Amino acid sequence: MDVVTVTGFRAARTRDDLALTGGEVVIAGGTWLMSEPQPETTGFVDLTTMGWPAIEVREEGVRIGATCTIAELVAWSRSADVPADWAAASVIPDAANALLASFKIWNTATVGGNVCRSFAAGSMISLAVALDGTAEVWNADGSSSVWSVADLVMGNGENALGRGDVLRAIELPAHALRSRLVLRKIALAELGRSGAVVTGRLDQDGTAVFTVTAAVSRPFVVRFAGIPDAAALAASIDDAPGYYTDSLGAADWRRGVSIVLAERIRAELAP
Repeated sequence: MDVVTVTGFRAARTRDDLALTGGEVVIAGGTWLMSEPQPETTGFVDLTTMGWPAIEVREEGVRIGATCTIAELVAWSRSADVPADWAAASVIPDAANALLASFKIWNTATVGGNVCRSFAAGSMISLAVALDGTAEVWNADGSSSVWSVADLVMGNGENALGRGDVLRAIELPAHALRSRLVLRKIALAELGRSGAVVTGRLDQDGTAVFTVTAAVSRPFVVRFAGIPDAAALAASIDDAPGYYTDSLGAADWRRGVSIVLAERIRAELAP
């Protein structure tokens, strides 16, 4: 789509270049910004020219630059660059496939953009929340802050970022990447947007972490000291706040299928 109100474009090279004037917004892949009219937007500030590394493997985990494309993240997860004991990285393609998008979009859409748009069905949100991901944010006042992705996303299309704040990177910790991770999703249509995405993670210390996204307006995370019994897990998923109704699913359906998916994951993770 032509965004006819835009009359200016700047390529950002330094953090100072990210200071926005009235009507400017930052852009990376632009797959959402360019998909519908933006009547209040008069200028774009390009983040892709900042030169941020897409993937940085460190002892404490992996750092994903906000401008890393989904295609780059999927390619890394399938490469020899992934440490051998980071078994959970194998789920990254499953998360990418939970996004209602073609491989062409994968080559443009960014991990950071998916998180910042904060739609309930954002697949990179599902991935980051499942792995205790944190978000490094460059605040407009020049400071920096770190949020858990589960807390950064505050509702369907809502987050804690203020005007001029920029997501710099998502970090996934090594302890979560060493876990056993299972992701399951469901949609009303075979190729439709996810109606529910549920993950279950079993850490090496025995901790079990279950998450629900897409079915709820903001991510839901529940932790157990070990694999819970079926009744305890079902009760937790049933009590998750924010199940909603739209054209792609009713709230009671989203709750019901989330409970079913969580139980299937629990059975798979159980000894």
